[in-house]
Parts: sequence; C-alpha cells; structure tokens
Amino acid sequence: MKLRHLSLVGISLIFLACDSPKKENLKPIQLDLAQAKKIYQLPTGCFRVEYPNKLGQVLGSDRDLKSPKTLHPIFYGCFDWHSSVHGYWSMIRLLKQFPALDNNNELHKQLDAHITAANVAKEIAFFNDVNNLSFERTYGWAWLFQLHGELHSWEDPHAARWAKTLQPLVDLLIQRYTEYLPKLVYPIRAGQHDNSAFSLNLSLDYARLINNKEFEDLLVKHAIRLFGDDQSYNLAFEPSGYDFLSPGLEEALLLAKVYDKQQYEGWLKNFMPKLFEKDFKLEPTIVKDRTDGKLVHLDGLNFSRATCLYGIADALPALAHLRTTANKHLAYSLKNIQDDDYMGSHWLGTFALYSLIHQSTL
Repeated sequence: MKLRHLSLVGISLIFLACDSPKKENLKPIQLDLAQAKKIYQLPTGCFRVEYPNKLGQVLGSDRDLKSPKTLHPIFYGCFDWHSSVHGYWSMIRLLKQFPALDNNNELHKQLDAHITAANVAKEIAFFNDVNNLSFERTYGWAWLFQLHGELHSWEDPHAARWAKTLQPLVDLLIQRYTEYLPKLVYPIRAGQHDNSAFSLNLSLDYARLINNKEFEDLLVKHAIRLFGDDQSYNLAFEPSGYDFLSPGLEEALLLAKVYDKQQYEGWLKNFMPKLFEKDFKLEPTIVKDRTDGKLVHLDGLNFSRATCLYGIADALPALAHLRTTANKHLAYSLKNIQDDDYMGSHWLGTFALYSLIHQSTL
C-alpha cells in the first residue's frame, strides 16, 4: 500500500510573491511562518514512525535481529537512521526561528522522552558492535554533528541538557571520523550518501560553530589534500540516475570554506571555469516517479545544487549570477514536496530547509 505523508497542499502559495521559475531573474524565496509550518509537519509526522524502515545494519548472528526502536531508541523513525537524525535537526532548526510551532510544548516533551542517557547508551552500543563500526560513515555522522550544533546554539532552557546527553555519541563519531580520514586515500565522489565533500561541508560548519579547533584543522587539512589538486571538472557528466548530491558543486562549496578569496578564485577557475560565464546554464533535474525512493533523489539534487551555488556566490561576489540558477532549482523542487509520497517526504523537507536557510548565510 502506498504510504503518504502529511499533506503540504498550499505550499505553492509562497510563490505568489515570486516570479515564475521559467523566468531567469528569480527573487529569493523567504522562509516565513506559513512555509515553516508546512516543512515542520514532515519530520514531526515521521520521527516516531518506525515502519517502513531500512536498517542498514550488518548481522553478526540471530541475536542481532531486533526492531528499529530497540536498536535505535532515539533515531528509529523516518525510514532510516540518518533521516531520523536530520529530521530532528529540521524540527529544532525551525523551532529556533519559529518557537510558536510548538506552542503546546508537545515536541519538547517528545525530545525529553527520546534524548535520554539510557537511549544514547543503546545508540552507542550499536555503533560499537564489531559488525557496524562504519555504520552511517560519514553522512549520518555529519548530520548528527549538525543536530548537536543546533542544540548547542539554541537558547532554550532544555537544549543544553539534550546537547550534553548526546555528547558521548558525538564524541565517538568525531573519534571515528578522526581515525578514518587519514586512511581515505581518495575522495568518494558519488552523488549519494558516501560523498566525501558533503560530509566534510556539514562537519566543518559544525566544528567552527562549537569552536572545536582540533576537529576543524583536521577537516581543513584533508579537504585540501583530497580536493586541492582537482581541475577541469565537467558538469555535463552530472547527474547520474538517482544522485541527490552534485559531486562537483559540493567540492566547490567545500573549498570555498577552506581557502581565502584569492586562493579560491584561482582554484575554481581551474576546477570549474564555466561558473564564471555570465550566461552559465544548469537546468533543474526531473523526477518521473515520485513513489520510487531512488528516483526521487533528484529533487534532493535540486536543493543540494541550490545550496552549493548560493555558497559559491557568497564566496566570490563576481559569481552573483549563480543565484539565479540556485533560485530556479530551489523553486522547481520546493513545489514537489507538497502531498508527496513517503519515499520523498521523509527526507526532502530537510534538504529544502537547508537550502532555504543558506540562501544568504553560507
């Protein structure tokens, strides 16, 4: 039976103040309360939904056959572990900006019930299982850092306690990342979860937010080692059939964060010179079956491209024309998350939100 998420009928109303996506000069799409409510419904509607669930674990014996909630008492909802994690991130990010979304304090109660020391201990036990030491490496790890960063910077009286409770799991995954990066001889350039640049982007933002200089220096060092010599990237080879990340643009965004302006401009002209053309064109990707969990990835790619293009334009003001392409991608797929099939709705809201809030902050 087809599963459908809470309806987002009416989300298209937010475009009344915007030009048609077919026009080149698109205005920024603002995140207002009405739109925030629509996106907020997505993770709040699934972070306690245990099934369907893609566990992604390696079984060592029959004893490992347990329910998602038993294995992951905090992050068991929204289809898989990483989607549950960034679902929490979405809810908290939105609450920080729009506290009225939780007027009845229901989400606060749920967070209290879920983020406990006992539950974190069970999450850690799973990651310490010999068969799952690389579980969610490094995509899920990076989203946990983002979640922890939002709690760390939230002026809510409960947030500091939740952040402290999650700290042991965060520390474990920082340690895993620290051990892993020196062994990664070549970057992973896939357009899906394994992409090295995307996780480095999220992790580096987190390290800087919480002022973890040691972690930041490690990430910067390996970002330059893995990508600093790249050149002549051809965007024409993107995307693959079900990418939700642009390997080239994620890399370009990452190097914008580790080089100074002059270094970055020189590197980018060698890496992706077409971005400097005033008539640069990149069309949004098309999804033909929104019930297919893989094919719907392409809507995520539109959001990911938009985020990257905003960040690149921020780093080099001469590339301000890239914002037009970014706006076009964001607008094109934002309308697609209304009344979406669960295979898209359980995660696409996060990528839409991430793009919306980074229009002018990267």
